Amino acid sequence: MRGAMGAAYTRLQRLADSLQDPEKVARFQQLCGVQSTSPYEKGTQEAAGDGPKHRGNRHRNGFLLENGAAGCKEEEKEEKKKMQPLRRNSLTGEEGQHFIIRNRLLYYLFTLGTELGNELFYISFFPFWIWNVDAHVGRRVIVVWVWVMYLGQCAKDLIRWPRPPSPPVLKLEVFYNSEYGMPSTHAMSGTAIPLTLLLLTWGRWQFPFFIGLLLAVFWCSLVCLSRVYMGMHSILDVVAGVLYTILILIVFHPALDIIDNFNLTYEYAPLIIISLHLALGIFSFTLDTWSTSRGDTAEILGSGAGIACGSHVSYMLGLLKEPSPDTLPLAIPPFTVTLLGKAMLRVLVGLVVLLLIRAVMKMITIPLACKVFGIPCDDVRKARQRMEVELPYRYITYGTVGFAVMFIVPYLFTWIGLH
Repeated sequence: MRGAMGAAYTRLQRLADSLQDPEKVARFQQLCGVQSTSPYEKGTQEAAGDGPKHRGNRHRNGFLLENGAAGCKEEEKEEKKKMQPLRRNSLTGEEGQHFIIRNRLLYYLFTLGTELGNELFYISFFPFWIWNVDAHVGRRVIVVWVWVMYLGQCAKDLIRWPRPPSPPVLKLEVFYNSEYGMPSTHAMSGTAIPLTLLLLTWGRWQFPFFIGLLLAVFWCSLVCLSRVYMGMHSILDVVAGVLYTILILIVFHPALDIIDNFNLTYEYAPLIIISLHLALGIFSFTLDTWSTSRGDTAEILGSGAGIACGSHVSYMLGLLKEPSPDTLPLAIPPFTVTLLGKAMLRVLVGLVVLLLIRAVMKMITIPLACKVFGIPCDDVRKARQRMEVELPYRYITYGTVGFAVMFIVPYLFTWIGLH
């Protein structure tokens, strides 16, 4: 028995080592048309048969060169193809290395995939769903998202596995490069959101389950593959993120009705929600040294607390309208010009309000936190590396944004006739 268990453990360890191999990430990038701009690396690839073949080439000082005018034109074309990561690292200021994209379609597709796990997507998608589709489902999805992201960030700081090294991997994104890699929280978010949407809308809305399942699988696959393509995660990081999320969903999904009912109806729910999320944020800040994950964790917890508190206030004031049980499952309305126009107008007005609130709260909270805790505010990036600044800034700012999503903006819609 022990021998069989030992053999199984050994096979599992070998599989994990294989999935964590950065060379697999680099080969996947090459397969998708991502190439280094380093002359030495390109020369090595071409010599190995991985790159384009050239005739009449000659080597000078170890670099692969083209003869004559044709070579100069080729170099000019290569220079135009050079690209750089979209955003620099917010902690170190690192801008990343240049790279060449041979397949533009895959580049834009996987860029879209990785954006499905970034702040811009969250601040657009969740409000759109709550304001235009189904606030009942939206609240529950956000509860799952908050816990999945929080537990994922904490797991990163406890496991402390680095991201794939460069070289051999090309870093097409460096914004999160200072964080640990295991598990991939992009993969966790990209699994949790579509699966939770599918589980919560099935039986509440009329749609073919198979179509919903296909969309969820496509969403999840796109996000997961994009993280390997970007060079930010190993295959093991992504697989672990998906499996970890499924485990969290098994635990939390049966309790969603209880949690949502507590948030809406219990008299002291806002006090408990704010205290719990703040305590979780303080705990996460003690797990490791500062990185972008600290701020992301506080941002997620603040958003979750704000959404829950806004839901409570809206419920108490009678602003939440739930369909009667006998009308379920709901039919998807026809897409008319009026319906689409109102939806676009809600999104436009609502996002303007949210962005204004975020800008104002950011201007207020960072200097205020610096003043309260006696921290120099000359270098904002350095000041934000302190828990005393980053935690209240992110928590209060995005808590206010979340509150606005569920109460302030819907109340505004009621007042101007867009509800």
